[in-house]
Amino acid sequence: MAAFAIRLAQRADGPALVRLVRALADFESLPPPDDEAARRLIGDAFGPRPRFDVLVAEIAGEVRAYALFFETYSTFRAAPSLWLEDLFVDSGVRGHGMGTALMREVARVAVARGCHRFEWTVLDWNERARRFYQSLGARLLGEWQVCRVEGEELGILAS
Repeated sequence: MAAFAIRLAQRADGPALVRLVRALADFESLPPPDDEAARRLIGDAFGPRPRFDVLVAEIAGEVRAYALFFETYSTFRAAPSLWLEDLFVDSGVRGHGMGTALMREVARVAVARGCHRFEWTVLDWNERARRFYQSLGARLLGEWQVCRVEGEELGILAS
């Protein structure tokens, strides 16, 4: 495999980011972002007030992987945390170190920003990802469960 480079995503990477997000949705058997959601994603990434950061890995000028992350805050530690929303590597280039390189770069960003934690979720059925994260030193916190309110229920809760 050719060498790869990790860098911050730019607006021109928007179509590649959408392609990879859709590939991740396919991998997870979830509905992908439609065209309107894809436009919002690009606007939220590269608009006047970005809502998150994205690193990409590219080979020969083609974006083949990404890590999307943003800051959160821990009240108990009274310090920022970095939340990894997505880490995805194209299936054709997995196993060559791109995921590890992206995780290391996000960890460097966390340290540079003074974050005390770097956190994310992993699907319980994704054994390969679970082993990968553990190989990087991550602990799987079985006692924590993700809670979600969305759609109509979110509207009801907000009213």
